[in-house]
Order: sequence, then C-alpha cells, then structure tokens
Amino acid sequence: MEQPGFTASLVAGGVAGASVDLILFPLDTIKTRLQSPQGFYKAGGFRGIYAGVPSAAIGSFPNAAAFFLTYEYVKWCLYTDSSSYLMPVKHMLAASAGEVIACLIRVPSEVVKQRAQVSASSRTFQIFSDILYEEGIQGLYRGYKSTVLREIPFSLVQFPLWEFLKALWSWRQEHVVDSWQSAVCGAFAGGFAAAVTTPLDVAKTRIMLAKAGSSVAGGNVLSALRGIWRSQGLAGLFAGVFPRMASISLGGFIFLGAYDQTRCLLLQVGREGF
Repeated sequence: MEQPGFTASLVAGGVAGASVDLILFPLDTIKTRLQSPQGFYKAGGFRGIYAGVPSAAIGSFPNAAAFFLTYEYVKWCLYTDSSSYLMPVKHMLAASAGEVIACLIRVPSEVVKQRAQVSASSRTFQIFSDILYEEGIQGLYRGYKSTVLREIPFSLVQFPLWEFLKALWSWRQEHVVDSWQSAVCGAFAGGFAAAVTTPLDVAKTRIMLAKAGSSVAGGNVLSALRGIWRSQGLAGLFAGVFPRMASISLGGFIFLGAYDQTRCLLLQVGREGF
C-alpha cells in the first residue's frame, strides 16, 4: 500500500467511527445501564438516553482513525500472498495492534461517557473535571487493561471473520464485494464477536464505574469476573448481551460498510488527482 492508502484509512476510519458511535449511542447507554452494579432503573432507566454523548462525539473520530491507520499499516508490514494460510494470523495481529493504540484515545472517552450514562443529571465536562481533580490522569485511564483485554479478543474474532466472509463472498460471485456486502459481513462478524466477549465487557464496565479506591477499581479483570459470577451468576456475566449484540451488529454494518465505501472513494479521488 502506498502513502495515499494510509491517509484514506485514517480519514475513512474516523468518519465511520463517528457515524456509528453517534447513531447507536442510545443502545450503548441502555447496555451500560444494564451492566451497572446499581441496576438498570437506578442508573437512569430510559431517561437521559443521550447522557455522555459529547464525550463520544469528541473521542470517536480520532479513536477509529487511529485503529484503522494502525490496522492497515500492520497488514501492509506483514504482507503475505492472499492465498496464504497466514492471512487470518496477519489480520489478528493487525487488529490487536490497532486496538492497543486506539484504546489510548478510547479509554478516557469511555470512562467519562459511561459515568455520564449512569448519572444523567451530571454534565459531561463536570464529570471529566471531577475525575481529574479526584483521581488525576490515572482516573481517565482506569480500565485501560480491561478494555484492551476486551477489545483484543473481540477483534481477534471480528476482523478475521469479516475478512474471511468478504473473501468467500468475492470468490462466490467472482468479483470484489461491494460496500453493502462488506457491511453485511461486518454485521455478522460484529454480532458474533459481541456475544462471545460480553463477560469481558461487563467486567470493563464494572471497573470503570467502581468507586475510587475500591477493590474493583484496581482493574483486575479476573477478580471482577469472579465477583460478578458469585453475586449474579451467568446472567450477570452476560448482562446487556442483546443490546450489545444489536448495537455492534448494526455498528458493524454501518462502521465497516462506511469504512470500505469512504476509503474506496478517497483512493479513487487520490488516483484521479494524479
């Protein structure tokens, strides 16, 4: 891939990320409140469904742009023949690297957003200020490890599955998939990955919402999972699984479809410019 391809990946990723985060924000709020230790209705129920949206709006573009720039760059560095059995491994490594980088932007945005979602009466900027005052920068990165531990398994499932489904569909129809077909593949891959990684998402939510200084706030994912299992069992580990699957399936359709479409348009514009 040449340099214009990386620029297209950065812009297309940002556009796709901002689109999906803002469109599906209400579903994300419902999922967060279902996973909250205080319970759905005490966390706000269906009230203030757009609480925390400024944090998502600010963080979504750079977060998704950083992910896709890293994803495409690592794929380019690990170039292999398209028929190679190492292709899934390449996609897994690229997705993992993308998540580690993107989480540097995503986690502070997520911490502020989720606290706003379960305390709809508080303003986003006030929550941000309170975190900095009470916990410092470290407070904004609470749950970084648990987020990465959620996102890497998610991406290890979603992106190789997305690439495989696109390759299979292309082979069946004997030409490269269209953007809408890429979106359908993204919806299926995202929904499946969302379901199997829900316990990690619940643990991440509990860590981010825990009171400062508590044992859960320490960020130990296994400890958080054990606590959820003891208090709520399997239902607690899979709290919010259906809105999470719905959100990420729709998100995968919009996100990966918009990414492919925007990137193709930008590459076409780039080629016509020369």
